[in-house]
Amino acid sequence: MIAHLTGKLFQKQPNSVIVDVAGVGYELTVPLSTFYDLGETGSEVSLRVYTYVREDALLLYGFRTEREKKLFLMLTSVSGIGPKLAITVLSGLSAEELIEAIRSGNLARLVAIPGVGRKTAERLIVELRDKAAALVAADAGADSTARAPESGAADVREDIISALVNLGYQKAAAERAVSAALKEESGGGFEALLKRALRGLSR
Repeated sequence: MIAHLTGKLFQKQPNSVIVDVAGVGYELTVPLSTFYDLGETGSEVSLRVYTYVREDALLLYGFRTEREKKLFLMLTSVSGIGPKLAITVLSGLSAEELIEAIRSGNLARLVAIPGVGRKTAERLIVELRDKAAALVAADAGADSTARAPESGAADVREDIISALVNLGYQKAAAERAVSAALKEESGGGFEALLKRALRGLSR
């Protein structure tokens, strides 16, 4: 059972990274919150890992903080939410926004996440409200810092649209959200624009 990995960041893209540990590359699915907080390729990284074993696959899910991993495990404890959807939920809202949506019973915020229907959102609220409150009390002050690498505007736009489509958003909606994010603020790089686009989609 792999629970932790430290090595060099070999490859980085939204929701997926490869970490080189002593010459062995481990591919991990990660939420966008972890993706934002990673450095450039070649930098040293340390990730908390959840190992998911199926009959046909062994999948690794990586998290920058213990708080993210706890939220992931909380989400997968809810009926109808598997690891893939849990990563999508963590990518659709920041940890703080997700906890607040669950605690306040904000169905609209939750169903705006691709793959989360009304019934699933209701189960999230009912089953996790108390756990979310306890997590806030235990982990108050946890935070992450986003880094924004520079890239060409056209390439960044297409990369963000592609990332949003991979997360489950319709291409037309993704294009509108990215255009709105670019109008809101032209600079900021890939990660900052992706955050603004996601905020627009969650409204």
